[in-house]
Amino acid sequence: MSQIEVITGEASKRYAQALLDLACESKSLKIIENDISKLKKILLESNDLQKAISSPVIDVEKKVAVLTSIAKAASLSKLSTQFIGTVTKNRRSYDLLNILSFFQVLVANKKGTQLAKLTSAKSLTTAQLKEIKSNLKKTLGREVDVETSVDPDLLGGFIVRVGSRLYDSSLKTKLEDLKIALKEV
Repeated sequence: MSQIEVITGEASKRYAQALLDLACESKSLKIIENDISKLKKILLESNDLQKAISSPVIDVEKKVAVLTSIAKAASLSKLSTQFIGTVTKNRRSYDLLNILSFFQVLVANKKGTQLAKLTSAKSLTTAQLKEIKSNLKKTLGREVDVETSVDPDLLGGFIVRVGSRLYDSSLKTKLEDLKIALKEV
């Protein structure tokens, strides 16, 4: 994981809420939700892009041009593209990942579900993902939307983040715990 996702500041919450309101008003929540997932994935996959949109040295107009061209290339809706442009023009592009993450939390809350971030050592099968969702539903007492990513450094197993809770069953962590235990002996 290249970026620690922490939702900070009231501004990111206000932008996310504004996007949710616009999506609901235009009756395009599902489309916007898919757009946000695509854009977030693009941003998370490119450290260079994250650095560029966070850099105070790069001109705002260049950031707008880059982000809107990415949005068009990813076939994002007009509303999503305009939103990204507005966020960037208002000099908040550095906070874009937080805004997108908070938007996903707001959508999950609106649907009565919980958002979980699952990172596994390798891609999970549909059956494995379904079983994890089922277990999370039993644990949390409500439906769970799972956002998945792959981190080969985990060696095996997976990590699930739900709000402030962390469930870590990765082989990497178990080996580190064993290493510490052996040092104490």
